[in-house]
Amino acid sequence: MRNLVLLGGGYGNMRILLRILPNLPEHIHVTLIDRVPYHCLKTEYYALAAGTISDQHIRVPFPEHPRLSYVFGEVKKIDLHHEVVYLQDGTCIPYDDLVIGLGCEDKYHGVPGADIFTYSIQTIDKARETYQKLSNLPPHSIVGVVGAGLSGVELASELVESRPDLHVKLFDRGTRILSMFPERLSHYVEQWFHSHGVELIRQSNITKVEEHTLYNHDEAIHCDAIVWTAGIQPNRVVRELNVEKDNQGRVVLTPRHHIPNMENVYVVGDCASLPHAPSAQLAEGQAEQIAQVLQKRWKGEEPPSEFQPIKLKGVLGSLGKKHGFGLVADRPLTGRVPRLLKSGVLWMYKYHNGY
Repeated sequence: MRNLVLLGGGYGNMRILLRILPNLPEHIHVTLIDRVPYHCLKTEYYALAAGTISDQHIRVPFPEHPRLSYVFGEVKKIDLHHEVVYLQDGTCIPYDDLVIGLGCEDKYHGVPGADIFTYSIQTIDKARETYQKLSNLPPHSIVGVVGAGLSGVELASELVESRPDLHVKLFDRGTRILSMFPERLSHYVEQWFHSHGVELIRQSNITKVEEHTLYNHDEAIHCDAIVWTAGIQPNRVVRELNVEKDNQGRVVLTPRHHIPNMENVYVVGDCASLPHAPSAQLAEGQAEQIAQVLQKRWKGEEPPSEFQPIKLKGVLGSLGKKHGFGLVADRPLTGRVPRLLKSGVLWMYKYHNGY
């Protein structure tokens, strides 16, 4: 049997399973390694942390197949030379083909204390911890959200609806939030924050974090809880791999999505160096192509030498439960329509994935 090992049960590897399992060759066995026994909808961790959805809403069962097995644990190291994956508990799992989809972690940009005194929404465990902290805050507490990208904006908006008694401060490095979107969308979101009492602090520069205190341009600001959404980096295990990386620390790949000179080792999702910013949609698009390469190679056929560029349908963001914003086919959308679209996309993903 040839063993395909998938590291991480995220969007990319779930899409690979969706494509390969229906016609899995008899000589292939698949092993998926993940911390938890279900797929997590990471795009919704902000709502879990804010307390507006329950844990079960963001869990999707893993698929079942006679030649698919699961190992639950933390990946410690990948030995590319000996083709073995080591887990924290000492287990070692050999592979013939490997897809690395370990996702990302918070990036603290060298800010002292940020990794110790802030909360996170990067893993389901951390999102649960953040929920516990935020839900237990007494009325009129101050919550600082550092970073006004998509995650920070969605968390701040969901939190202010969930706990209108809290005072939410959103810190952004730029002159306008969501600078990757058209100015019209940024203005709409800023107006929504203004009308809902979120304090937006532009051109911030967080220089240090202490317990209940963050320093903006070295000015101390009291916060009863601080949530960090100000950047991501590839998983530690990937950062430690001795392979070529881009300036973001993501693994440089061939057009077939494998590590150069290692035709059996692929990288999918947040750890892969791709032309677009990391997203669930991008990971799924890349996974479609990786599945094609695997299927061709298992049949002894030559895979395509290159693929069409991955096309993204757009980006949708929520502002609480009733409003949203987004870019669909380069068209800016604001109000109820993008929020409904996002809810529809999430529903389709959960209930019509074909597992």
